[in-house]
Amino acid sequence: MKQLLIISAIFFSICLNAQTMETKSIHKFTTTDVNGNPFDFSSLKGKKIMVVNTASECGLTPQYEILQDMYEKYKNEDFVIIGFPSDSFNQEPGTDYEIAEFCRMIYEVTFPMMSKISVKGDDMHEVYQFLTQKSKNGLQDSEVQWNFQKYLIDENGHLVKVIDPKTLPNDPEIIEWIEG
Repeated sequence: MKQLLIISAIFFSICLNAQTMETKSIHKFTTTDVNGNPFDFSSLKGKKIMVVNTASECGLTPQYEILQDMYEKYKNEDFVIIGFPSDSFNQEPGTDYEIAEFCRMIYEVTFPMMSKISVKGDDMHEVYQFLTQKSKNGLQDSEVQWNFQKYLIDENGHLVKVIDPKTLPNDPEIIEWIEG
């Protein structure tokens, strides 16, 4: 009887831990893409993800070109980039349609772009609440410092690293993570 209780307690602990880790996964979110279609992060299970908040009128906007090059290079290797346009720093005034056209025409972006959101403040999007709050992501608290901040997510949907906006997307540390 005592062994049965111990085994039951261990099983319950394992199940509870698995459930907790699942709730600390980006895979639980569904959002809207720049074309108004639902985008389910659970469709990315098994892929490494780089989430980036973007803006078209920022000094860091040329990072779009590097992001697109990386996406082309690694998209068939279980890696995806997800762009979240944001006007949180007053540098993305466009509508979703205008943002999509800008990305397509200027940088030939083909990686998934989401609908414009807020990445700071009281109206912060739930995906960014997850990315910036340790209680939700299980790794660390962070603040979005500027446009083009990068969040690296592992194949299980867990946050593994926050990368400074000025660090280029093709930085050796990021490439090593993608290829590792």
